Amino acid sequence: MRYAQGGGLTDAGRAAGEWIRLHAVGRFEGSEKNREIAAALRVSEQSVER
Repeated sequence: MRYAQGGGLTDAGRAAGEWIRLHAVGRFEGSEKNREIAAALRVSEQSVER
């Protein structure tokens, strides 16, 4: 199945994903471990590693 640009997410869903990515970047720059970032942002460690 193909999704339209945006992966089938609503504007709110895309904005939430972008918020998580931006906060993860800030935590990476602060030298936090992947496990800590994942717990704080409530995502999987695998998502943080990607």
